[in-house]
Amino acid sequence: MADKIFRVNMTDLSTSIEDVPADWAGHGGRGLTSTIVAAEVEPTCHPLGKNNKLVFAPGLLSGTTAANSGRLSCGAKSPLTGTIKEANAGGTSAQMLARLGVKAIIIEGMPEGDTWYNLHLSEDSITINEETELIGKGNFAVAEAVENRFTKKTGVITIGPAGEMKLAAANISVKDPDSKMRSNGRGGLGAVMGSKKIKFISVAETTRKVEIAEPEAFKTANRAFAKALIDNPISQALGQYGTNVLVNIINEAGALPTKNFTTGQFEGHEKISGETMHDTIVARGGKPSHNCHPGCVIKCSQVFNGPDKQYRTSGFEYESIWALGADCCVDDLDYVAEADNLMDDIGVDSIEIPVAFGVAMEAGVLEFGDGAGICRMLKEDVAKGTPLGRIIGNGAGSVGRAFGVTRVPVVKNQAIPAYDPRAIKGIGITYATSTQGADHTMGYTIATNILGVGGSVDPLTHEGQVELSRNLQIATAAIDSTGMCLFIAFAALDDATCLPSLIDMLNARFGIALTADDVVSLGQYILKTERAFNQAAGFTNLDDRLPEFFAEEPIAPHNVVWDMSGEEIDTFWNF
Repeated sequence: MADKIFRVNMTDLSTSIEDVPADWAGHGGRGLTSTIVAAEVEPTCHPLGKNNKLVFAPGLLSGTTAANSGRLSCGAKSPLTGTIKEANAGGTSAQMLARLGVKAIIIEGMPEGDTWYNLHLSEDSITINEETELIGKGNFAVAEAVENRFTKKTGVITIGPAGEMKLAAANISVKDPDSKMRSNGRGGLGAVMGSKKIKFISVAETTRKVEIAEPEAFKTANRAFAKALIDNPISQALGQYGTNVLVNIINEAGALPTKNFTTGQFEGHEKISGETMHDTIVARGGKPSHNCHPGCVIKCSQVFNGPDKQYRTSGFEYESIWALGADCCVDDLDYVAEADNLMDDIGVDSIEIPVAFGVAMEAGVLEFGDGAGICRMLKEDVAKGTPLGRIIGNGAGSVGRAFGVTRVPVVKNQAIPAYDPRAIKGIGITYATSTQGADHTMGYTIATNILGVGGSVDPLTHEGQVELSRNLQIATAAIDSTGMCLFIAFAALDDATCLPSLIDMLNARFGIALTADDVVSLGQYILKTERAFNQAAGFTNLDDRLPEFFAEEPIAPHNVVWDMSGEEIDTFWNF
């Protein structure tokens, strides 16, 4: 059965199933979402208006037995940044969509009235249904209700109250195998789904399988690929301590942004570290290692219990722990876990919102370190959409504008993540040049700048940083198209068998003959396509810059500033 495009028009409430255009056939995941958005969305449109489109696409290897291939991409014009946007998440839906033969879902138009809807995908059909029961409900209630309506294994893609309110930090959540939430986190795509009046998308179980052109070659390549992932030391550390293994490492490097980016080390870092988190999880009977989608062999997720040994949160990530912990100076993991779970239920980006709280603390809205206050405001303000809650729910830039704060760590209005660019220059290049606002995952130079993966580039020097970021951004764009988790990159950079086996899987899946050069060309095409959209939307090279305070305020302990010139940054696009 050939894959199809499932198109939904929310203006006239019609659906269609279309053949895949030849130009789209070689794309999946981010490559496909960005290709479709660039082809069909007017770059100058209002992100929350009828002319924006929301696109979901499983990756090229989604639905197969390939290890770590469970990521689902969604794309649109971002209401947070105004740029093109792709965000991807784990969960079960990507693999299920691929098995149903869904190449992409394109949602266009918007209803005129105030009626809400859900979409249901099953074999060869997509239906639009009025939704009344779940409006205003959090993500966990939606997942439970959909399981009750259909089956426990039904895929769920949903927005929380933040998406309904069209807050610029609203995310789209995807149910994982344990009915917890994984987030298409960044860029406010939940607000776009809310603007289309879609509360959730359910994906039916199927016994169909993805067709593999060369099954034996695929199995052989997958075995080699999985072994490279399992044997990699970084994969093993992620499996033991989760992504939060980075707290102590980045603190030691003097690059852990603390107290709204005023210093590079957090006095309470040990209390929120991956090692402390692991020991706490074990002592409380939680799960120190857990997969966010079937087939993951790294298992960097976990289930964190409270002091009462009852569930508090899952997928307790370094970025969220840093932002609530060091950036907001909260050194109590239980407050951080409570806030993390609240954000999962409300449906907001757990980088954007904590960084917004850091800016709000600088403004005097809360005291630094007030974990209880953060949890209270999430429940009483952000979830309920009070005026203050909407200011915070629209992100760090929104808080800075509302309260006249000048130290606002954003690029293209998106909050900067957990690595200070003054102390790690390579990641600063990624933040500046990313087509989608500040985002560490676009070109994760921490691998080489700090962890020594794929060579070594001194984080404090200028030399080699632009090239490092460029090469990683090109590679990442290609990885994001396969449906693979980004964490395969650690093995891909250091194990000579990893990338060739990934390419062998792609070739065996489709019966083609890609080379490593083709993969690089794919990554370059995606970056250029995204940049062309942004330029047509009015962005220039002057938007590829960090906030001025990074150049003016030295960060301890290295006492360094961001001193990469605009001319250096602009050479990024020389390819």
